[in-house]
Amino acid sequence: MSDRWLTVLGSFVADLAFRTPQLPAWGQTIMGSDFRLGPGGKGSNQAVAAARLGAKVSFISKLGRDPFGDLARETYKNENVDTRFLFETEHATGAASIVVHESKGENAIVVVPGACFQMTTDDVDLAKPLIEQSSIFMTQLELPIPVVERGLAVAHRAGVPTILNPAPAFELPRTIYPLCDYFTPNESEAAGLTGEPVTDIESAKRAADEFLRRGVRNVVITLGAEGALVKNREIVRLVPAFDAGPVVETTGAGDAFNGGFAVALSEGRDVVEAARFGCAVAGISVTRPGTAPSMPRRGEVDALMRRS
Repeated sequence: MSDRWLTVLGSFVADLAFRTPQLPAWGQTIMGSDFRLGPGGKGSNQAVAAARLGAKVSFISKLGRDPFGDLARETYKNENVDTRFLFETEHATGAASIVVHESKGENAIVVVPGACFQMTTDDVDLAKPLIEQSSIFMTQLELPIPVVERGLAVAHRAGVPTILNPAPAFELPRTIYPLCDYFTPNESEAAGLTGEPVTDIESAKRAADEFLRRGVRNVVITLGAEGALVKNREIVRLVPAFDAGPVVETTGAGDAFNGGFAVALSEGRDVVEAARFGCAVAGISVTRPGTAPSMPRRGEVDALMRRS
């Protein structure tokens, strides 16, 4: 395990999760079967996932001075996540409404980013010494794009390997792609960014080639139950998914994968082995409800990989 920080720049939102026998249509009211309030946000989930796997994690974000912000602070205290660059604002902390189909595990999500969208490039610059001394720098798109690009640029100039999880998918300035050592969209994000459907392995390969043309050095497209496609200038490999049990909820699977992937890279594993480790983390997370609460511990992941 690296003794340097695995640094995550990202969002925190409170997850309000509703389990229902069906997803509601517009204008329809249905009775749900369960409700849970917990910590969420892609960056936060990835930071928690990495910390539970044994990494030394620092999280850069912005919170409101409110109960949802307090939920975040308590989470990081319990998970041993460094918060020296967790900024505050008078703006309310964000929230996500997550509706989960109780039998299929599928979901529909509405996110209001709230306080984390008050992040500025000046905030990133304050964290520059931390970013420059990190083993890995990872970020996502639940922040203002200039903030994401500044974080990637600081890490890239310092020679720190960068991961951009382009979720949710937004059109990106072409200047961002060359800053990405690892680019980790899922199928729908890859489709949204390329303008072409990604429905199978071959179309995923074509999407990966497009990202490589834009300047990314390694593309990892997560494919749900199919696993993950890894592609760079030298290799193309389909890494299979792990079956850790019945699927309960897929909401945090992408964040679980990215947290595991980042940890494996920080430990010196190559991109294929890192993707395999990420798939194992995601495979366990989908057997549990919630996002951050579903993230497994290191011993569970190592045990699954030994028997698979």
